[in-house]
Amino acid sequence: MATEADRTAGAPLAHRAAHSAALRTVARVGLVGYALLHLLVAWLALQLAWQAGRSQPPDRGAAVDQDGAMALVADSPVGPLLLWLLTAGLAGLCVWQAVEVLRHHRRLPAPGPVRRRAVVQLVKTVGTALAYGFLAVSAARVALGRGSDPATDTRAVRGVLAWPGGQLLVVAIGGAVVAIGVYHVRKGLRSDFLDEIDLSTVSPALCTVAHRASQAGFVLKGVALVLVGAMVAWAAATFDPARATGLDGALRAVAAQPHGAWVLTGVAVGLAAFAVYCLTRARHPVG
Repeated sequence: MATEADRTAGAPLAHRAAHSAALRTVARVGLVGYALLHLLVAWLALQLAWQAGRSQPPDRGAAVDQDGAMALVADSPVGPLLLWLLTAGLAGLCVWQAVEVLRHHRRLPAPGPVRRRAVVQLVKTVGTALAYGFLAVSAARVALGRGSDPATDTRAVRGVLAWPGGQLLVVAIGGAVVAIGVYHVRKGLRSDFLDEIDLSTVSPALCTVAHRASQAGFVLKGVALVLVGAMVAWAAATFDPARATGLDGALRAVAAQPHGAWVLTGVAVGLAAFAVYCLTRARHPVG
């Protein structure tokens, strides 16, 4: 079995980058920006819930997702500056995750349970890097005045469904999002995030608050992702591209239900709680 030294041999640059004060600072900025996005989406979800609670069809307003959150940032007096800071921070998070791949996964262990765990961790790290990279690009596009258009997204889904095997592809994507949501729920319930934050210097009371808030954040964010993935998969299975929407479409569908306002409020609380985890990780990172 390859040793840790073997797996990291030839990767001194990755090790130096991982311990770079500059990269760690940029990554912290990214975590703060990531927390801000979750807080803004939570606010938009609460607004949608209140509209639903007034027994009237909720207006379209801002998209209840990261695009809507970035649009709110862009409308602020220092919007362009914040968006470029957000772009830099999220890009730094993407690079940080890529460095983690180079540090720990240059070589896989011998076949067996250890290798399977390493592969799972590799997939999670690469997926996280891609997610941060996607958000960084989205923030840059909004900063340049080129935000996404829901109609364009719907046309893209319709085009993919027209491909040979496109229906299965979109169903698989929806299933993957559901799996990610289930993973978040499991991670929250089992407190698997505790190895990502260092609460040794925090008072017991604040430690408990951070722990429980992070738990709620992972669980309820996971529920939201399950809703999104289920809608995408169902839309593909029924050949209805209009239903293959993201978080905004999923939450608006929930808002139309009899008790949708309560569900949306729960999701908003969860997203705000997840922001607490992001801020805690930015302030008290491990290593």
